[in-house]
Amino acid sequence: MTTKNDLIAQCKTENPKMISIINDVEIELTGADYDKACNDWAEMRLAQIELANTQAQAATNKAALLARLGITEEEAALLLGGTN
Repeated sequence: MTTKNDLIAQCKTENPKMISIINDVEIELTGADYDKACNDWAEMRLAQIELANTQAQAATNKAALLARLGITEEEAALLLGGTN
């Protein structure tokens, strides 16, 4: 499992320099600003990974339920009175 620290290290490896553009002026992030940018990216990436895992688990659960019931997704939609 990927940890936040792993992602921060990845961000720093892939982005040894970060530039912020404010009012068309480029400023290189250093120190605490650089660390915060890496931390923020890692938190966002963790949220993306968690969402992808949740969606994958939901799809797996749905497929397992349909298999146990012995019906297709289309048949389930018909039984529930709607479409996918």
